Amino acid sequence: MDRIRVLLAEDSTAVARQLRILLATEFDVIALVDEGLSLLSATRSLKPDVVVTDISLPGLDGLAAAEQLLAEATVRHVVFITVHDDPSLVRRAMCNAGCGYVLKGDAGEDLLQAVREVHVGRSFLSASITARMAMPGRD
Repeated sequence: MDRIRVLLAEDSTAVARQLRILLATEFDVIALVDEGLSLLSATRSLKPDVVVTDISLPGLDGLAAAEQLLAEATVRHVVFITVHDDPSLVRRAMCNAGCGYVLKGDAGEDLLQAVREVHVGRSFLSASITARMAMPGRD
C-alpha cells in the first residue's frame, strides 16, 4: 500500500522540525511551508493526500487557506494542528467532513491517528478538545 502523502504547514522552525519527524515515521512528508499563500501554491501543485496545517500562519492563516482549498476541491482532507482550543475555531475548522483538529500539546498521541482518520474521510478531534468542549461554561 502506498504511504499517505502529507503537506505540512507550520511557521515555527522548531515545531515544524518535530512535526515533520513525527509524521515521517508513517507518512511521506512531501513539502513543508511556513505561510498561508505558500500553502495554497504547494497544495495546488503537489496535490497531497492530507494537509496538516497550523491555524496561525503569517499572511493568509491556515484556517482560511484550508477553507479555500477545500472549497475548490484541491484537497479533501485537512488536519489542523494548533494551540487554539476556542470552541468557535474548532467548530469552524470541523465544518467540513474529513477534517481533524489536534492541539499541539497532543500531537505525540494524536497526530498520526488524526491523519489516518481524515485520510479515510472520518473526522478527528483530540481527546483534550472533546473534554474542553464538554466542560460547563464553554460556548
